[in-house]
Amino acid sequence: MKKIFVSAIPFDKHFVTLALESGVDGVIVDAKDTDKVKHLAKVDVFPADSFSFFSLKAKDDEKKAADALAKKRSVILREGWEVIPVENLLAQGEGLGVEVDSYDRAILAAGILERGVDFIVVTPKAAADLKPIVAELKLSQGILDLETAKVTAVEPAGLGHRVCVDTLSLLKSGQGMLVGNSSAFTALVHAETEKNEYVAARPFRVNAGAVHAYAVMPGDKTNYLEELSSGSQVLIVDASGKTSVATVGRVKVEVRPMLLVSAKTTSGAEGRIFLQNAETIRMVRPDGSPVSVVDLKPGDEILVRTDAAGRHFGMRIQEEIKEG
Repeated sequence: MKKIFVSAIPFDKHFVTLALESGVDGVIVDAKDTDKVKHLAKVDVFPADSFSFFSLKAKDDEKKAADALAKKRSVILREGWEVIPVENLLAQGEGLGVEVDSYDRAILAAGILERGVDFIVVTPKAAADLKPIVAELKLSQGILDLETAKVTAVEPAGLGHRVCVDTLSLLKSGQGMLVGNSSAFTALVHAETEKNEYVAARPFRVNAGAVHAYAVMPGDKTNYLEELSSGSQVLIVDASGKTSVATVGRVKVEVRPMLLVSAKTTSGAEGRIFLQNAETIRMVRPDGSPVSVVDLKPGDEILVRTDAAGRHFGMRIQEEIKEG
């Protein structure tokens, strides 16, 4: 996730408060104003003289910025930068940031050379775009390709330890987590956004499956559900494949009766997932609507994600592996 700072020079309490509420990683101020920010929230505060600032108006300015990077200085390019000089500087060292004055400029900076600058500095001119910038660059993980699979079996599987993932976010209908027996085949498990006559909705919760299952995580990683804990960040996915990041507030592991759901895609990929045998646990149909596991039957369609198998401590590796 991209580091996002704001530049509060001169100091403006309203802008800094907005930045802190938006979830920025740090605030850049004149040295005399650092305590003003620290009194508002616990956040990284950087005196402006911690950075070397450059306006790229001529080729010589690019050389000066490159020299600063070579000396391990953190460099900030003033707004007005162009893509080619930024590409040149990115190839020469780490520690490069750019000022942005709009959402579009922030997205552009984050994608240069497919990795983007090391950090982005939002100026007061982009105050109205600050929350969308943070949401896109810190919460979104892009769009995942989901596909339809047909359920081939739904079978009682005895008792097992299942994991409820309670997040700090209120999820919406169509959203959930990708979970499965294999990193190569994960199913979209719906959040508990739906209510019925017996139980209220728990829109912060995903009753995600058995302790051994893989969950797709931010940064193209996986974790066993049992490994999650308060403060972990999990990947939230909706029926269209759009992603965001949520922080785990708590994890509840309890023994419950389980079902084994098996499914197969039109391309022949097969996978399985163990889920609690209860009406409130739902998967997702291709139209985005939730379907309870107790109502699932062979032939029903659900949303899944297929991927190449092979993970080591959650990291993608090239290895011949078969999981079922």
